[in-house]
Amino acid sequence: MSQSLADQLATTALSGGNAAFIEDLYEQFLRDPGSLEPAWVNYFKGLQGSGVEIAHGPIRERLLERAERPPVAAAAPGAVSDGASAKQGAVSRLIQVYANRGHLIAKLDPLGLSERAKPYVLDLQYFGLSDADLDTEFFTGSRNHAIPERTTLKNILRDLKFIYTDTIGAEFAHVSDTEERLWLQDSFQVGRMQQRFSVDEKKNILWQLTAAEGLERYLHTKYVGQKRFSLEGGDSLIPLLDDLVQHGGKGGVEETIIGMAHRGRLNVLVNLLGKSPKDLFSEFEGQSRHSPPT
Repeated sequence: MSQSLADQLATTALSGGNAAFIEDLYEQFLRDPGSLEPAWVNYFKGLQGSGVEIAHGPIRERLLERAERPPVAAAAPGAVSDGASAKQGAVSRLIQVYANRGHLIAKLDPLGLSERAKPYVLDLQYFGLSDADLDTEFFTGSRNHAIPERTTLKNILRDLKFIYTDTIGAEFAHVSDTEERLWLQDSFQVGRMQQRFSVDEKKNILWQLTAAEGLERYLHTKYVGQKRFSLEGGDSLIPLLDDLVQHGGKGGVEETIIGMAHRGRLNVLVNLLGKSPKDLFSEFEGQSRHSPPT
């Protein structure tokens, strides 16, 4: 460090310890430049450049006075607006909670033998809503055409219960990818609101589920302990794959390749691809279709 620079730093008033003093001088300059020595006036003018500043002190004083004033009661129209906003926020949270938790009370027992406790977070009262709000219209925040953008709370509840708490339950909260989760949720909503199975379609689905369950039970009873890649718990895979193949065929698909997992592969071979149960049982007994019985 040169001696001249050291001398400058030793004699200058522009140091951290003088910050409050210099700030007061600047405030004085903004209020009345003529009250300062010419050297300070020239210095502060050089800091301003082409901009225009006003003294900060009076502004801080007014802000402090405003903060110390007692709050003014809101006018009636504003209160109504705030109340409506609060209700709308509550309805938005209600819709989100049904999407995340509705599967917990889905009607998955066709005989009604088991009772599922309803989470209190699905009650209107939890969100500050009541039966008096049922005929009030709210925005739904819908991202698809299956659900109207604005409708009454009564209709919103009806649709939410049908989509998420009826005979099909779906859970999306575990999907970490936001885009994927929203796509799944929207597709599920559209399907639930627009797809209605006919009586014949329902009978066909029941027949396929019964066939899948029957094969699993037989293999479990007849060939205890043998590796069979059970489908139990995923029986709906059979009607789902069948519907996919049938619609693909109608759309011109000529070949379908299934990257099949171990789980459920025997059931898929028999109930979807047409493998003979007789051939399957022979293989379990150590006999192939091409070899004579021992």
